[in-house]
Amino acid sequence: MSELTNEIQRRRTFAIISHPDAGKTTLTEKLLLFGGAIHVAGAVKSNKIKKTATSDWMEIEKQRGISVATSVMGFDYNDYKINILDTPGHQDFAEDTYRTLTAVDSVIIVVDIAKGVEAQTRKLMEVCRMRKTPVIVFVNKMDRDGKDPFDLLDELEQELQIHVRPLSWPIEMGVKFKGVYNIYEEKLDLYTPSKQTVTESIQFKDLNNVELEKHIGEDLAEKLRADLDLIAGVYSDFDVNTYLKGDLAPVFFGSALNNFGVKELLDCFVQIAPSPRPTLAEERLVLPEDPFSGFIFKIHANMDPNHRSCIAFLKICSGKFERNANYKHIRLNKMMKFTQATAFMAQKKETVDEAYAGDIIGLPDTGNFKIGDTLTAGETLHFKGLPSFSPEMFKYIENADPMKAKQLNKGIDQLMDEGVAQLFTSTFNGRKMIGTVGQLQFEVIQYRLLHEYGAQCRWEPLSLYKACWIESSSPEALENFKKRKHQYLALDKQGRDVFLADSSYVLQMAQQDFPEIKFHFSSEF
Repeated sequence: MSELTNEIQRRRTFAIISHPDAGKTTLTEKLLLFGGAIHVAGAVKSNKIKKTATSDWMEIEKQRGISVATSVMGFDYNDYKINILDTPGHQDFAEDTYRTLTAVDSVIIVVDIAKGVEAQTRKLMEVCRMRKTPVIVFVNKMDRDGKDPFDLLDELEQELQIHVRPLSWPIEMGVKFKGVYNIYEEKLDLYTPSKQTVTESIQFKDLNNVELEKHIGEDLAEKLRADLDLIAGVYSDFDVNTYLKGDLAPVFFGSALNNFGVKELLDCFVQIAPSPRPTLAEERLVLPEDPFSGFIFKIHANMDPNHRSCIAFLKICSGKFERNANYKHIRLNKMMKFTQATAFMAQKKETVDEAYAGDIIGLPDTGNFKIGDTLTAGETLHFKGLPSFSPEMFKYIENADPMKAKQLNKGIDQLMDEGVAQLFTSTFNGRKMIGTVGQLQFEVIQYRLLHEYGAQCRWEPLSLYKACWIESSSPEALENFKKRKHQYLALDKQGRDVFLADSSYVLQMAQQDFPEIKFHFSSEF
């Protein structure tokens, strides 16, 4: 087996998704703990233990306790190289999460035992289904009281529209929580509530052995046997290929906060999860072993507040990336060299000399990249699948400090390239409008403009129903539409025509009156 094939096969690149508060960031942190990437849970190595999760490093995240930007973290575990993308659970940042899902080979969904499947999880699962991404479910917070595990399995099947198969099974929950039986490895994992240690596990192939009673008592031993019989009767055996096709989700139970059930999840995950898979480009199907190619799925301004720099996140789809080699930037049609490519451990980053298909690296960006850009070893390829969705909330953005106009414009420019929100400029009066999918993004933009660029903005209300991209095969029809609707038109950041409808009625009428105009609700057309 060649070195390239070997490196690609040991990679596991996945995203953790969930509804806010299901415990996603805590789970990410415990996974990093096993990878030796951090040493104390909840700590960033420093003279005093800081109580902020490693993956939430933007100031506003620390204040709010929510993740707003997708973090990328890589570490080695056993013989595997693992890349985790921790995504924002908050629905105002759904777009960032949708884009992240285009850069991963599989997904772990975190579900809270008490709350079950929530709206955001359902929506994200749709994206996984659409892309046939394999999914593993981790049922979290078993140390609290929640739904009956069997009821929860039914709910998962119904809400996520996927078959499930438990690979571990809880013994009681809440204060009575005793641990789980690991069906996948035939082990009994017992629980002692302690946040910094991993608990005892005993190999237990034969559940009819009376030893079981000694560990968990008579009643629970009986219940566990009955539960496992029922599982064997109701659910078909776990089949890796059905999982890889995206038709079956293995389910694990545990408590991320108490570091329980996390290692079992990780051990099974590295064995069954897919290594990097072929990626579809407009031109052809790109195999992981092909020469180097990759696409930019995210751009982040100011990872380091001391340097006004942007970093473009590149998902490597095929081959091997080498530092200082020449690569072709397809959209700009020019060759570029990268001396400073970095790999991440939350905000700690180190320079990499090489990276392989499946890895995610950061490239310093001085304005060369847009989301969706492709880099290759020379072949012309375009990777598809990075949509911007039509925003649903709009505000005019105004400069609150005339002395700082330059900083404001630069800040808006960089933050929009990051895909935080979308900028539209009215062709009628030249005013700038920001469109987002959620209210929270306006606060994040205002906060970051002030703290990262020293610029102050103020928002002015704007009531719009939807912004949609327009095009037509007939130049006359387009010209006519623009004349008639000139006060409703704007340009997006790429200079494409956008129609701003202030009500659903206006949009409907426009669609009716101008049959030759196509209205698009996602920028990818």
